[in-house]
Amino acid sequence: MLIVHHLNNSRSQRVLWLLEELGLPYEIAHHQRDPKTMLAPPSLKAVHPLGKSPVVTDGDYVLAETGAIVEYLCEKAGGKLKPATGTPERLAWTYWLHYAEGSAMPPLLLKLIFMSLPARAPALMKPFVKGIAGQALKSFVDPQLQTHFDYWESVLAQVPWFAGQEFSAADIMMSFPLEAGAQRGDVKAGRPRIAKFLETIHARPAYRTALEKGGPYVFAD
Repeated sequence: MLIVHHLNNSRSQRVLWLLEELGLPYEIAHHQRDPKTMLAPPSLKAVHPLGKSPVVTDGDYVLAETGAIVEYLCEKAGGKLKPATGTPERLAWTYWLHYAEGSAMPPLLLKLIFMSLPARAPALMKPFVKGIAGQALKSFVDPQLQTHFDYWESVLAQVPWFAGQEFSAADIMMSFPLEAGAQRGDVKAGRPRIAKFLETIHARPAYRTALEKGGPYVFAD
């Protein structure tokens, strides 16, 4: 039996959604973030040495990294939500699976870090840290994000889904960067196609079911 080790408000929500779309049976092992540090609990290290989510177990297999999990589950479902080999759509699908975590998420993570730094700094250091963080956001992080946001909008202006004309697991992978961009930035401002994409995926029955099973997920707001 597939078991998803699910951390609240994390990338593992995508795995639940994918499994609902694929129609594969699974169970959820819930893990809760520390309310102060927002880090994953030690229980996840008992599953995988890095103690990160998502982690999926399937019998003796232990799989980490969302992209690898997505590929494994699509294959397990007989290639569902995965374009045929040798097609332009398949090449695009592979690209977006890697791009989502390799290129899209780093600046979003930096945004989160620099936004939270002043609150974590000692009282006497807060003004200094706030100034440094603000400058880093203004001069580097935010311009990088705008470049990525505009890129997504331009792609969705050409095709309805990231890998082409059909909904695929590439869209599930890209959902988290777009949702994080909506929560931490202005990804929807002046970008109607991104706004429509988010509205459309949030209305999918499998997405709604995954939310009900996974629990609170601030990125869907």
